[in-house]
Amino acid sequence: MTDKFWYKVARTIVKAGVFPFPVSEALIELLQNLISEDQAKFLLIFKKPSLTLEQIKERTEMDEDSILKILDILMYNGIIIGAKSRSMGVMVYRLMGPFPGIFEYTNLRGETDEKHIKLAKLFEKLFSERTKLNQANYETMINTFKNLPPTDRTLPVEKEVEVGTETVMPFEDIKKYVEEYDDIAVAHCYCRHHKDLVNDPCKLGAPKNNCFLFDKSAQFAIEKEFGHRVSREEAIKIFREAEDYGLVHKVFHVHSDPNRGIEAICNCCKCCCGIIGMYRGGIMPLHTISSYIAEVNEESCVGCGTCVQMCPMETIELDDTIAVINEEKCIGCGVCAHHCPEEAIHLRRTGPREVFIPPAIIKSN
Repeated sequence: MTDKFWYKVARTIVKAGVFPFPVSEALIELLQNLISEDQAKFLLIFKKPSLTLEQIKERTEMDEDSILKILDILMYNGIIIGAKSRSMGVMVYRLMGPFPGIFEYTNLRGETDEKHIKLAKLFEKLFSERTKLNQANYETMINTFKNLPPTDRTLPVEKEVEVGTETVMPFEDIKKYVEEYDDIAVAHCYCRHHKDLVNDPCKLGAPKNNCFLFDKSAQFAIEKEFGHRVSREEAIKIFREAEDYGLVHKVFHVHSDPNRGIEAICNCCKCCCGIIGMYRGGIMPLHTISSYIAEVNEESCVGCGTCVQMCPMETIELDDTIAVINEEKCIGCGVCAHHCPEEAIHLRRTGPREVFIPPAIIKSN
């Protein structure tokens, strides 16, 4: 197939995603290592990201068995996800974008063969290209992201919430979230696994088997072997372990709408998390919803610096041996409070608020 053909395929996949990516040689090489030419040709029918089986039939001359076979392969490889629509009662097949999407599903199984090492290096190149693109168009990039919904919701470490506030908004409680779902799957943290593949392992030594999928996303992950089913009790145990390592609970809602159900909950470290990493790398702002903010009890604070070290947003400094929090950058995750040896930090409920932090402007050498 010609370069023009693969450009069209790459363009189709980029358009299906949430965030813009340059259609580059790295992206095309990545796709050529993930899908065959026949599969790539099939993907060109996705002029819009989501199609039903009947809509796919209208766009191809393939018979139904052949369509279902190629869909099954693409779903197993994480290029397309399929789920039954509750409103329509039929299967809907959605084409994934590069990130979020294909990146996650490529790493969810924790595979370490030569192919996945190569894919990890190509993703690194792709992210580097995106840094250059977004830095060169910084103001446009900021305005674009301001018009997009927050990427996720940050949940606090439950026991660090100020007394009484946890009952004001029950959905902020991680346990109540877990108890809402019968189908829960756990998989490898795709971000920490990716960093392992490029020889840049987690600085916290955090466990990797703690990426959660819920409801239809969990059903899909279990069926296609991206993760395995866990009980609610097992899930809570894994969440507690994540808190002890200083990881942040990041919740992803269906269509980024906090009023809809949950697709996934990640347990993120600042050294590996793709979203935090893209913020630090100048690729995109950090845009999240939080209902809490950290506060320091100056009388109890001894200036030990534990919170400074643990804060994933690096938003705490010591001023005359007292911890001072930059509230504009605080995402209310509670990591500082959970790890404060003097119990000098707590979380105050603010009500849902959007935290939007522009990335740094990176000066070229």
